[in-house]
Amino acid sequence: MKIITKKNFLSTVCVIYTILSVGNILLEAAAMGSFGSLQQNMLTIFLFSFAGTLVLSQHYRLSGLPLLLVAVLQYAVLAIGVLLFTWVSGHFEELHPDAYRDMLCSFSIPYAAAALAYYVTLWLEVKKANQLLQHLKEEKKNENHE
Repeated sequence: MKIITKKNFLSTVCVIYTILSVGNILLEAAAMGSFGSLQQNMLTIFLFSFAGTLVLSQHYRLSGLPLLLVAVLQYAVLAIGVLLFTWVSGHFEELHPDAYRDMLCSFSIPYAAAALAYYVTLWLEVKKANQLLQHLKEEKKNENHE
């Protein structure tokens, strides 16, 4: 029995890489006694990736709403989170005058690409499932007529 297959190979590599990267960041921070800017940036990217994935994964809870509205609501929740994160960070270190704009842009562009890829993949999966369902209905209909 294979645990790592062609289907899950890339996601397995990504999980292992993430665990090693976060572990390395935490070990370096423990050894240095503080987080450097690189460690902070990498953990921020991890945090935003986690939040974006979590919010995208919850789309089914809003399945009664139009997809565009769901996407806008998801983005709004995440954008507010990014801005709150930036605001809280400003209490611990001095922010650049364009920090809010820069954080929003550096989050929005990759999130938009990831969300688009996610929803296109979801649409293709739903289309495939609908075709399979239609095929099964036709087979059952043909069996009943025989």
